[in-house]
Amino acid sequence: MKINKTNFKDLVIIDKSLFLDNRGYFYRDFCTKILKKLNFKIKQINFSFNKKKYTLRGFHFQKKPCEEDKIITCVKGEMLNVSIDLRKNSKTFQKVYKVKLNEKNNKSIYVPKGFANAFLTLKNNTKIIYYMSEYYNPSKADAIRYNDRYFNISWPHKPEVISKKDKSIKDYEPK
Repeated sequence: MKINKTNFKDLVIIDKSLFLDNRGYFYRDFCTKILKKLNFKIKQINFSFNKKKYTLRGFHFQKKPCEEDKIITCVKGEMLNVSIDLRKNSKTFQKVYKVKLNEKNNKSIYVPKGFANAFLTLKNNTKIIYYMSEYYNPSKADAIRYNDRYFNISWPHKPEVISKKDKSIKDYEPK
């Protein structure tokens, strides 16, 4: 495993070494020893199965004191992960970071506290696993609409499958 910095403070891409042989492949998905720099402790693991390509989920986050770090991996299919920096004292405040994750590139993204996160699936039957540093707390859950004009996110394809909840989020109010 190797941690690669991005131009966003604390947001990193994790590359995993893939070992192939006649049986298939093997890789280490999580290692506290290597990821200790992130000070990440798993409290919850979530799994998302998305039947249709162009399914959109997000932008979701939790407010203080329940903010969460996430490690997100696409284990089957392909997705575009999009993160928005909502940390007011950050040089990249209200900026967007995008990365494609799929079963072949063997990467994960570490999304630190203070980011809203969304993804759009690019293939049918996409499966995603999230390691979470906090428990889900519905009273602290918040969201930004995927097509909010303030952020003007450019998606590679118009999202086709979106929950009613994600469609009905109010406009973002810049602070």
